[in-house]
Amino acid sequence: MGGQEFTLDLAPWMVAAVAMIVMLGSIVQSGLGMGFGLMVAPLLALLDPALVPAPTLFLGMFTAAWGAYRDRGFIRWNEVAIGSAGRFTGVACGLLLLLIVSGEAGFSLLFGIMVLAAVALSVAGRAIPFTRASLAAMGLISGTMGTITSVGAPPLALIYHGREPAVSRASLAAFFTVGCAGSLIGLYAAGWAGMRDLVLALAMVPPMLAGLWLSRFFQLRFARWYRPWLLSIAGVAGLLLVMRGLQ
Repeated sequence: MGGQEFTLDLAPWMVAAVAMIVMLGSIVQSGLGMGFGLMVAPLLALLDPALVPAPTLFLGMFTAAWGAYRDRGFIRWNEVAIGSAGRFTGVACGLLLLLIVSGEAGFSLLFGIMVLAAVALSVAGRAIPFTRASLAAMGLISGTMGTITSVGAPPLALIYHGREPAVSRASLAAFFTVGCAGSLIGLYAAGWAGMRDLVLALAMVPPMLAGLWLSRFFQLRFARWYRPWLLSIAGVAGLLLVMRGLQ
């Protein structure tokens, strides 16, 4: 990940692979309204742990901020505040877990477990009653998972399922803008992220924009197989990361 104990290899093949992964992730994000982190983060972690989670969190923050600004009239700020309180607690939990793990193998194992948890939550798909307590609890889980892997959407999706789409989309965008910023602040304060993470994020912006542009040609044509394809890729990547960590 972004910590200084990991080296960063920017070989040409890796640059091309990262660009393709980010571009495809943007297409998925546009088709599903979520899924960028769930697809991109595990694959980048397989390439090199130095590529996650901070660069992906930056991209997630950028895209969420744009969505929140676009739909700002539908944001429920009271819900964002409650969820963010849980998220910030989750950031602390995530940083604590990162302090416990040892080296690249430990990080790969923890990362893989968190990704598999995110996939399991997405597959379960069972809505949780929307209350202040459940919002704070899912915010905490989102913060823990998001700080370690940059994948924090699945827990919140469980409680926003079935709510008014415009309100859900706008409020979640605002939540993830604040939440990603909180995770980044925590990672930088703990020394798990540095300037190169920002540089990497900026380098990923062009393929991300290219993917968003290309997504308009896909429209809803592949909507039926986007989700299982996305979860399958993330699940396999999570398993490979766990296996790498156990070696």
